[in-house]
Amino acid sequence: MAENFFIDTESLAQNLGREDLVILDVRGRAAYSTHIPGAVHSTWHEYSDPSAVAKGVLDPDLGRIEQRLRALGINQSSDVVIYCNPFDNWGDEGRMFWMLTYLGHSSVRILDGGWVKWTAEQRPFEHEAVQPKPGDFTVKVNPDLIVNKDGLKKLVKGPHPDTIILDARSVEEYAGKEIDGLPRAGHIPSAINIPWNRFLQPDATVKPPEQVKKIFEDHGLRNNQEILTYCLGGVRAAWVFCLLRYVGFPRVKVYPGSWWEWSRDFAAPAEKDVKLLYRVTNQDQMRSS
Repeated sequence: MAENFFIDTESLAQNLGREDLVILDVRGRAAYSTHIPGAVHSTWHEYSDPSAVAKGVLDPDLGRIEQRLRALGINQSSDVVIYCNPFDNWGDEGRMFWMLTYLGHSSVRILDGGWVKWTAEQRPFEHEAVQPKPGDFTVKVNPDLIVNKDGLKKLVKGPHPDTIILDARSVEEYAGKEIDGLPRAGHIPSAINIPWNRFLQPDATVKPPEQVKKIFEDHGLRNNQEILTYCLGGVRAAWVFCLLRYVGFPRVKVYPGSWWEWSRDFAAPAEKDVKLLYRVTNQDQMRSS
């Protein structure tokens, strides 16, 4: 049974103006110049640790995070709907969904199809920035939704048949493509690769749950396993977290520091798949020739 993690555009349109509804636009600041009526703006970067090189690491100052969320008008009782442009980001709506869920908010959903579907259906929009009344949301973290670098390092030292590490990056990144600004390329040993962008339909909505679940099951994932997701900075990983939970995988955690943090710790093991990288890069060259 698919969990109710998404809301469709018609349902959101019918609820515009509700006092207990907070619509959260997580696109870039420039894009917010035209937005869904009543939407406030915030991006996942605002909740990162300002002292960490790894961009995805959450700010350890939970009081500061709490104040920023309250400034968006979020209350304990709010229904929060998050949207983005699904074709123009790395799953930012999933990162915000995971973060709010991890921080203890009980009613968070993603707008299925996001800004793409909303505008395709010629639904209303506005231009002025929204200034909400401060909310009363209180952070209460759920440690079952997060894994840190030290926990993962301990895990990969030995066999872990009941725990799957899922790399949500592209095949090229997983195989070992060099990326500027990162000291190492490759992936966490034993990780399987399921790219984050395999789950959308042409209208930007998520594929039906049975199709989403089949993709995961075709890679060997089962409901009784613990699944730990990571990517480059914990954004694509959080999107895949949403999809796993959406189709009924009960034990899923996100590694928010992800490869941005892992690759900088030379005590953290890494692997490359040179044959895979050669194969995918040669395919790319053949397509462009």
